Amino acid sequence: MAGAFGYEAEHYDISMAMGELDLLPAVRDAPPDTWVLAAGVSCRHQISHGAQRSSLTLAQLLEVSLKGVSPAP
Repeated sequence: MAGAFGYEAEHYDISMAMGELDLLPAVRDAPPDTWVLAAGVSCRHQISHGAQRSSLTLAQLLEVSLKGVSPAP
């Protein structure tokens, strides 16, 4: 979504179309137990809206790895 670009109502459709080029199909095609990483809040929202999947930040993945806990949904 390029930061706040996709949050603006007039850009939402463009942002989702951009996600459909590579990101969203790849997330949808990934097995359900695959952890999806996304650094930015806007990227995480785009994944949630466009692929109906949750994603983790790098910090969350490191926490999971260090503590051996499952990520929150």
